[in-house]
Amino acid sequence: MPIKILVVDDEPDLREILQINLENAGYEVDTAESAEEALQLLGPAHRLILLDVMLGGMSGFQFAEHLRKVLHNEVPIIFLTAKDTERDMLTGFSAGGDDYMAKPFSLHELLARVKAVVRRTQGETERKLLHAAGLTIDFEKKLVVASGRPLKLSPKEFGILSLLARHPGRVFSREEILAEVWHGETYVLDRTVDVHIARIRRKLDTEAQHLTNRQGYGYCFEENV
Repeated sequence: MPIKILVVDDEPDLREILQINLENAGYEVDTAESAEEALQLLGPAHRLILLDVMLGGMSGFQFAEHLRKVLHNEVPIIFLTAKDTERDMLTGFSAGGDDYMAKPFSLHELLARVKAVVRRTQGETERKLLHAAGLTIDFEKKLVVASGRPLKLSPKEFGILSLLARHPGRVFSREEILAEVWHGETYVLDRTVDVHIARIRRKLDTEAQHLTNRQGYGYCFEENV
């Protein structure tokens, strides 16, 4: 899946230039002209924000502080600004920025900075979070969010859904699921897997379509259903 970036800048021409160049580099891009619009667009799939400092309404610094202190969102931020003094740079880093680029900047340098920040943060994010078919699975907190709804899953239900979502398209037999999730516990029947899958599907609601039963083979998580 392409890495998703949110560009927040009140200059339409610059937004367009950034979007074209980032998409040509293989990224998926959303754009916003204000911090307020960015708050509406920002989702768990975004891996980086390119953020202008001098925005109308809420400034870029204020937006970053709101993300970090109020929403507790740690998505990486690269500030884009016409200000290039040391004081402004320190303000940006204090607000929660990961990098800082003064306008005008080289697109080649920007793409290199984007790649560096994504590489630095992607591994840790992927170990903790998984985004798939409308689901966000937080392995550290043992939490699943489906289209903005936190789900109440038992440890076994969480284990099954995590296992299948980690390997989209792969069919797991009941025996494999028992081995991975129940870890060899005795007196557990194959039927137990079916019962847990049924419970997960009820809790998923519309996302349940991605959890499929390959008759005679086992269960599979399919993203493109």
